[in-house]
Amino acid sequence: MSDNTTPSQDFESGLKGSHAEVASFEDTDRSLLKRIQHALHVNPALIPLIILLLSVAIFGVILGDRFFSPFSLTLILQQVSIVGIVAAAQTLIILTAGIDLSVGAIMVLSSVVMGQFAFRYGLPPEIAVLCGFIVGGLCGMINGVLVAFVRLPPFIVTLGMWQIVLATNFLYSANETIRSQDIEAEAPILQFFGESIRFGGAVFTYGVIAMVALVFILNYVLNNTAWGRHVYAIGDDAEAAKLSGVRVRKMQVSVYTLGGLICALAGWVLIGRIGSVSPTAGQFTNIESITAVVIGGISLFGGRGSILGALFGALIVGVFGLGLRLIGTDPQWTYLLIGVLIIGAVALDQWIRRVSA
Repeated sequence: MSDNTTPSQDFESGLKGSHAEVASFEDTDRSLLKRIQHALHVNPALIPLIILLLSVAIFGVILGDRFFSPFSLTLILQQVSIVGIVAAAQTLIILTAGIDLSVGAIMVLSSVVMGQFAFRYGLPPEIAVLCGFIVGGLCGMINGVLVAFVRLPPFIVTLGMWQIVLATNFLYSANETIRSQDIEAEAPILQFFGESIRFGGAVFTYGVIAMVALVFILNYVLNNTAWGRHVYAIGDDAEAAKLSGVRVRKMQVSVYTLGGLICALAGWVLIGRIGSVSPTAGQFTNIESITAVVIGGISLFGGRGSILGALFGALIVGVFGLGLRLIGTDPQWTYLLIGVLIIGAVALDQWIRRVSA
């Protein structure tokens, strides 16, 4: 103690020093939290990628070669190829702060149109496929017009479209299935995406290749083109985007139309996957696509997320499904764990938004 200070002054200076140390720790903790938040905000696909890798590692340790083999891993890709393609369409729409409950029905109707136009009307298979794409794009465009110009809520519009397309599908097809043998004999192009390429023990179908190519193309477009930046801008704040010169309504129509076209592609892949044209196939694809998007870290409020995350989300569902099936557990455990992941993903999104605010 110096001669010029009193015990009370020493105590006060020590107290101030302790407060400074506490403040220093708090600043460090807060900066760490901010860094984590910033990393998740800038790289929204980071969390689903980590979960995917951990899931593969855990099931690989438990099951060994039964799971961690080229055939099993590529089998997961085959199983999620359809959901992955539809999830890409769903991602585009959710990024604009919308949602599409009709994607699964549009996919099935497009596949039915392809089959019926080839077999009922005798059109060349290539023209029948084109007609399927036209129907898918038209359904998406109607959704977009009703959302953008009539200003109806996307949830209500696509819920109604889901019912309309679903009913049209059954009425038009008379609930008849076009058999695999008939397609193989007369219109093999319809089964094109079911054909496979083998690399050792790995088996890749053209449907898997289409899914991966589509995701990477859309990822490039969303991150490197004006159209992609406008999609994010609309989802983040439509009014601000409009004031910045973005043609919000036309953009919304283009997004929903593109979503419909992607669903038609999924319909074509669906024919290759199951081998036949069935009006009852893919009944839960709309819910599965939303599941993949949410687990993939894409915000349901729009404006934030990566389409790569949607692919990772679909793969996570596929890994859990195959892994638990190989273990021999009740299938309900898959739904339980996926439900936990959905709630956790939404909670994480809310946390990121609160911290960034």
